[in-house]
Amino acid sequence: MDRLGANPANSCPLTPLGFLERTATVYGDCPSVVYHDTVYTWSQTHRRCLRLASALVSLGVSRGDIVSVLLPNVPAMYEMHFGVPMSGAVLNTINTRLDARTVSVLLRHAGSKLVFADPASMPLVRDALSQLPPGHPAPRVVPVEDPHETEFPAAAPGALTYEALLDGGDPEFAWVRPASEWDPMILNYTSGTTSAPKGVVHCHRGIFLVTVDALVEWAVPPRPTYLWTLPMFHANGWCFPWGMAAVGGTNVCLRRVDAAEVYDAIARRGVDHLCGAPVVLNMLANAPDAARRPLPGKVRILTAGAPPPAAVLHRTESIGFEVTHGYGLTETAGLVVCCAWKREWNKLPASERARLKARQGVRTPGMNEVDIVDGETGRSVPRDGSTMGEIVLRGGGVMLGYLNDDKATRAAIRDNGWFYTGDVGVMHPDGYMEIRDRSKDVIISGGENISSVEVESVLYNHPAVNEAAVVARPDEFWGETPCAFVSLKEGSGAVTAADVIAWCRDRMPHYMVPKTVVLRAELPKTSTGKIQKYVLRNLAKEMGPTRKGASSSSRM
Repeated sequence: MDRLGANPANSCPLTPLGFLERTATVYGDCPSVVYHDTVYTWSQTHRRCLRLASALVSLGVSRGDIVSVLLPNVPAMYEMHFGVPMSGAVLNTINTRLDARTVSVLLRHAGSKLVFADPASMPLVRDALSQLPPGHPAPRVVPVEDPHETEFPAAAPGALTYEALLDGGDPEFAWVRPASEWDPMILNYTSGTTSAPKGVVHCHRGIFLVTVDALVEWAVPPRPTYLWTLPMFHANGWCFPWGMAAVGGTNVCLRRVDAAEVYDAIARRGVDHLCGAPVVLNMLANAPDAARRPLPGKVRILTAGAPPPAAVLHRTESIGFEVTHGYGLTETAGLVVCCAWKREWNKLPASERARLKARQGVRTPGMNEVDIVDGETGRSVPRDGSTMGEIVLRGGGVMLGYLNDDKATRAAIRDNGWFYTGDVGVMHPDGYMEIRDRSKDVIISGGENISSVEVESVLYNHPAVNEAAVVARPDEFWGETPCAFVSLKEGSGAVTAADVIAWCRDRMPHYMVPKTVVLRAELPKTSTGKIQKYVLRNLAKEMGPTRKGASSSSRM
């Protein structure tokens, strides 16, 4: 057997792009993408993606070039996930809710050659391009018009629009296959919830593995109807653009996500699968009766992006949704840890089921190893559910590294073969892990480590609390103390910050109780629904240190 091994027939580069061709053969006449009254079939989507790849090559886009995209969840955004890498280029989806300065920084850092932009994002793109340094080549901008949005001005006569570009493409184009499965395919920027965004590079192999892994872990059946509540610009929708192609699913696109539209789309389209951050679950659970529609059947939700409070999981499942909870990062391209459910847990009370489901869980089948290690010794923490350490991972879904940032890459991917996530968690006796915080969000008060996530989970049980985020505020005596920023549910009455503090004192150790509670109409978030804790940390610092024995409250 010494002579056996890799050969030209068994070592073809792995890539998820091939799913599209297979699905066009198997499910060619089945709906692929639905948006308002526009319905494409898989055969049409396949040909449109080939047209896009062909047209990009004709514009001078070549292997390894960066093509940036600022689009909501519309059909063109879905097509970008195939057409751009099929041209040999690297796809870079950009958060449409960023400010012009940040977009300019990203375009410059990526060296983008071409930008596709939605009409709503065109002013943002123009502003971003105006801020590029003198001498930096500006990428060409191609507007992606939306006939369903009449308030946006039409493109100038003769302008090269997305549809005009496709019209000139070849539907029989021989797409550019990767020379190696390690070739870059995706460039994503981290959301900047804790620090400046970094450019995460993923290869064809990694995206293929995470895509297949997600389908297996979530047990996605053939031809599901999937609702795009998760932005495709957020870690490429956790690889489900390629996953839906693999199983011949129907992609129901939503430009905007609000409770009424989501419930309406679920009811009208027969949706059975969707993904979203916990903020989406919270939105659905707290929707007014007028916005709700009866569910057409079992609707499965995969949630990740931030630790979901058990109370939110409980309320969502009480409506009839079946929630699966997972964990991943931009650096892993999707979910690599999932709270794999055990049948015997179904016999437990609803509140206990929700508590178990709030844990991140165990590694997915495609992730090689997951551990939680002590920051000083590097050894695994005890499986006691209380000793905190840093979550580390290794497996095929881990990124190639950060673009043009060797220092950050070396800090994250260590010589010992582990990727260090920067997330802090505990390992329970049953081998299931649970996030307790980002390393920057652990509050150290009088030598005690306080998990902001634990405090938040208690706050979410308050009947009047809609959203909660806890950060450290300087304290003259303790060094730091918890500071809670809270938004209240509509119609919750005259609840005060003092009421919230008193409620917490009855339900948690006193050293964990927020000394400060700030009531706000809404908490600052990224467009993917993550609360921007760095903004709240800065606000807490600006408030100055709390004094010994004092509690404070305010409205903002």
